[in-house]
Amino acid sequence: MIALSLAEIAAVVGGQTYDIPDPSAEVTGPVVRDSREVEPGSLFVAFVGERVDGHDYAAAVVEAGAVAVLASRPVGVPAIVVDDVQAALGALARHVVHKLGTTLVALTGSAGKTSTKDLIAQVLRRKAPTVFTPGSLNNEIGLPLTALSATGETRFLVLEMGARGIGHIRYLTGLTPPKVGLVLNVGTAHIGEFGGREQIAQAKGELVESLPPASDGGVAVLNADDPLVRAMASRTKAKVVLFGESGEADVRAENVRLTDSGQPSFSLHTPSGCSDVTMRLYGEHHVSNALAAAAVAHELGMSVTEIATALSEAGSLSRWRMEVTERPDGVTIVNDAYNANPESMRAALRALAAMGKGRRTWAVLGKMAELGDEALAEHDAVGRLAVRLNVSKLVAVGGREAAWLQLGAYNEGSWGEESVHVSDAQAAVDLLRSELRPGDVVLVKASRSVGLESVAQALLATGAEGEVSAR
Repeated sequence: MIALSLAEIAAVVGGQTYDIPDPSAEVTGPVVRDSREVEPGSLFVAFVGERVDGHDYAAAVVEAGAVAVLASRPVGVPAIVVDDVQAALGALARHVVHKLGTTLVALTGSAGKTSTKDLIAQVLRRKAPTVFTPGSLNNEIGLPLTALSATGETRFLVLEMGARGIGHIRYLTGLTPPKVGLVLNVGTAHIGEFGGREQIAQAKGELVESLPPASDGGVAVLNADDPLVRAMASRTKAKVVLFGESGEADVRAENVRLTDSGQPSFSLHTPSGCSDVTMRLYGEHHVSNALAAAAVAHELGMSVTEIATALSEAGSLSRWRMEVTERPDGVTIVNDAYNANPESMRAALRALAAMGKGRRTWAVLGKMAELGDEALAEHDAVGRLAVRLNVSKLVAVGGREAAWLQLGAYNEGSWGEESVHVSDAQAAVDLLRSELRPGDVVLVKASRSVGLESVAQALLATGAEGEVSAR
């Protein structure tokens, strides 16, 4: 964070200082909520969680070098005490972002937010210093912490914004007002909480409503291929830029294909020219993500050649998102177990099918959470799609939702040993260890709460030990 005195921070957040001998002392290190991340010059933010109270670590963090603690009660060490720590953290982020004058890019969508955010960051940092959301820290705590990691050298600040209801994105944009706002898609992720896709669109569109008008540099980057996103153009006074495969898109892809290894290749067309892209990422769904990143970068002054080169060299920065690892025995593990919704599940299955041409493919799938009344139909549809894509074997892991996955596969024509329902991750590991052959491709995917990353990790460990069936 840029250097701020404790007196200035207290004034910004409306807090009282306690046990601070020198109010002019400055916070020069990172603002953190995890005591293990404290460095000399840090400000430690003490949250009260369900199992851990950050206030209990106050003395330890000051001893480790923290200048002070942002707290909700006095803690016996230098502290700024406020009524609401979360609100104070947001106010501090808003103050720092305003002071820096950094170009802020915000993005949201039902699927692909983190992958697209990582692509945007990898493209923009070729032009100038860029700070971006680590992983999926896209809520009312993670977002201000990311913003506070910007420094005086930061030119671009790329922030992912998540929402679980109407008003959430409006709140986040109030903390960190964007100049460029990107909406990727409106799908069915969290539909059980929102109540319908129209409500999801209403929530996601709060991002474009927050943008400054075009005369002040505001830019809304919208998906031309998603009608609910495209309709958001009427909700903003910012300049509207469309991306997608539609011929009406300002930034579009032509001649899209997948390489033999399942990596997308296409011709990138922008208002200033075109250039070819072949990505290192896996799956055709990354074409849309890449176009979104290209549209943002083009509006921020990068040439089509620079953008195409950056997209072609970009990798995956966030764990458990289409992480592709080939074991020494030739078995390929695709760990996409960070999260799942119907859109991302379909995209991952199509990527598996593309990667597995001429090889046996395994889809190890679990529950997609927060689908409400749509849960049965969506799990059934994913099971059916696995059959239509000729996935060699579906392994449905878990309880009721996994049974629905297998039922969909069965009703689509998957009988005998083409699909199986197992109770838990260990049962899936045991099955795969006994049946995998060299050259097989295994996709592992489910909602985060299922914890299927343990399956991928166990299979990778097995490969490292050289244990595999030679059948």
